[in-house]
Amino acid sequence: MVVDPEGPVLIEGPVEVELADGRIVRSDRWQVALCVCRRSRAYPWCDTSHRRRGPRRREDRGDAAAGG
Repeated sequence: MVVDPEGPVLIEGPVEVELADGRIVRSDRWQVALCVCRRSRAYPWCDTSHRRRGPRRREDRGDAAAGG
């Protein structure tokens, strides 16, 4: 699976996600969008905040292809 850091990861629901602080959040939806850019105000769920900002530059993301 390839994860795009500029968009969500779509997975089949329902799902339970354990957060870093140990809390467990649940979604009963048939498909869930998990935020990987950490811009979402509804984290860990994607709220499309990644769309409001331009994509980060390759060098900022740490892509292996950047710089040559």
